[in-house]
Amino acid sequence: MPQKLKLEGLDCASCAYEIEEALKKEGFEFAVVNFATKEAVIEGDIEKAKEIIKKVEPDVEVVEEEHGHGHEHGHDHSHGHGEGDYWKTVYYIGLSLVLFTVGIVMRYYYGIDDAFVFGIFLASYIISGWRVLRSAAVNSLHGNVFDENFLIAVATIGAFLIREYPEGVAVMLFYVVGEFFQDMAVDRSRRSIKALLALKAEYANLLRNGEVIQVKPEELKVGDIIIIKPGERVPVDGVVIEGTSTVDTSALTGESVPRTVKEGEEILSGMVNLSGLLKVRVTKGLSESTISRILELVENASARKAKTEKFITRFAHYYTPAVVGIAALIALVPPLVTGDPFTPWVYRALVILVISCPCALVLSIPLGYFGGIGRSAREGILVKGSNYLDALKDASIVAFDKTGTLTKGVFKVTKVETRNGYTEEEIIRLAALAEAHSNHPIAKAIRDAYGKEINEAEIKEYEEIAGHGVRARIDGVEVMVGNDRLLHRFEVEHDTCRVKGTVAHVVINGKYAGYIIISDEIKEDAPIAVKELKRLGIKKVVMVTGDSRDVAEEIARQIGLDGFYAELLPEDKVRVIEELEKEKGDGKVVFVGDGINDAPVLARADVGVAMGALGSDAAIETADVVIMDDKPSKLPRGIRIARRTQRIVWQNIILALGVKLAFISLGILGEATMWEAVFADVGVALIAVFNAMRILR
Repeated sequence: MPQKLKLEGLDCASCAYEIEEALKKEGFEFAVVNFATKEAVIEGDIEKAKEIIKKVEPDVEVVEEEHGHGHEHGHDHSHGHGEGDYWKTVYYIGLSLVLFTVGIVMRYYYGIDDAFVFGIFLASYIISGWRVLRSAAVNSLHGNVFDENFLIAVATIGAFLIREYPEGVAVMLFYVVGEFFQDMAVDRSRRSIKALLALKAEYANLLRNGEVIQVKPEELKVGDIIIIKPGERVPVDGVVIEGTSTVDTSALTGESVPRTVKEGEEILSGMVNLSGLLKVRVTKGLSESTISRILELVENASARKAKTEKFITRFAHYYTPAVVGIAALIALVPPLVTGDPFTPWVYRALVILVISCPCALVLSIPLGYFGGIGRSAREGILVKGSNYLDALKDASIVAFDKTGTLTKGVFKVTKVETRNGYTEEEIIRLAALAEAHSNHPIAKAIRDAYGKEINEAEIKEYEEIAGHGVRARIDGVEVMVGNDRLLHRFEVEHDTCRVKGTVAHVVINGKYAGYIIISDEIKEDAPIAVKELKRLGIKKVVMVTGDSRDVAEEIARQIGLDGFYAELLPEDKVRVIEELEKEKGDGKVVFVGDGINDAPVLARADVGVAMGALGSDAAIETADVVIMDDKPSKLPRGIRIARRTQRIVWQNIILALGVKLAFISLGILGEATMWEAVFADVGVALIAVFNAMRILR
């Protein structure tokens, strides 16, 4: 059972990567450190893991999450801890700034440059930078030399050594202020992503011995009776035992249209009760409830990293040492070769050191993906990993399952054809009476079409003829309802054998009376979904179904699909997906099903999407992307979000790399000062974080 550890004070994304690498090196098979939620999920010896984390990142405090109560407890703790720190930092920065200003005025305006002025600068430096220096010292002792704190410490101390101490102080100050803003920005984005998913109820009203008491949702057990008042969030999954109401499911499905729930119906955690008072019997505890599963999916999604993310973390791994190497060469080689004084070259090297922190890159990319996943979740689309978000944007072929995905899976009478002088009403009435005892979906559709009470007394005899249909006597009239085989078996004269769709022929007193066509209803937004997919440049949209060719052809025509595969068994569907794989080029094959019998297909496609998964646990398990309601048009929405996320991530990469390369070359040429370097570095990181936040808008 994997355990969650909260990592207080995990404030750089590359540290998260370092911790993960260290844990894997030490033989932890499953170790995921999620920068966006400040959590580590680890299987194995927790104490050993804590030691390793302490060794890699001495500044990180490890807090174990107690099961079930982890969220509440951990949350308060971290918040209190954050507030005090926050003001302390502001105070240090302020004090340091005042001293720095005094120092600058004295040195440059009055031209005083003595031990006293040096002391002022030194005090300013230490006040703003003591934490950075402490981390740097601790990290270098642990052999982690390419840590950003260490680099900044070396650069600023170097500035003091070459008597450029105003710059040394300025760099440290800028760095600390930048980090401070960056932490704020990252915290804000973490909070807004969490807020998207603020679906947990704070409390529940438990009915115990006739009185209502407020308890935490964690304390509810299966079988408890709870009261949900209008305006309250449903705390856990349950069944309504009394009352009717409308509920807002938008938190789960992204749909704003309220639904009605009544006695005997299921109600899911995360819904909001709008109108009536409901009495509910708990069917699942909090940790098993829909809402906890959704939150868990979204939080663990960042663990499945996208290629871009992996590339950047690896890149950062080599980038920093390379830049430090360049800096060392610049400091040493030109003076030794040309006999120039060391100072200007050392200064250039220090400028390059300042730029060598890859934080903007490593920071904004996981945040970008996390934002994309959070944003989709708000729309009722759960993406189970950044890698699937990446795969979605490359979709080139989309295959839909038919029943329950493109169609409603509900049969309706769509047409009645009459023969030999009978009327439509007569045919429907007699067919409905004949089918009164059958529980076949077709029989149900005919009864629904008749829509009046069925008087059982009128039905005198009734027999089912297996594989053919039914036969009944109704008030002296003999009625048969069934398929074409029935007509041939009783040698009834008829003019229509082949009919598109599912058909029930009606025979009255041995004479052919006509036929009733029953078909599955197409979802209103299925054609829209197909149009949207085409507009997004998807090459091929097809349908796979176990239904007959005729039915499939008709539906494909109505929706505007590029093709269909009919009369398939579940294992044939896998074969179809494999065929489509060959055509996909450099894109991806996406399969959309309702997750009931298509688990193998969902697993086989590049991206398996399960629809209408609000109630189905199996679908949530097997699919890579889960659409919470029944709308196929959510798929193009998901693809749009995926593409947008990708664009933003790449904007960040290009921005960060571009600025860094520019400054490295300016630094080598001696055109950039340390101030500018820090400004650029911190500025880019902030811009990147805010850019990543755009996904949530």
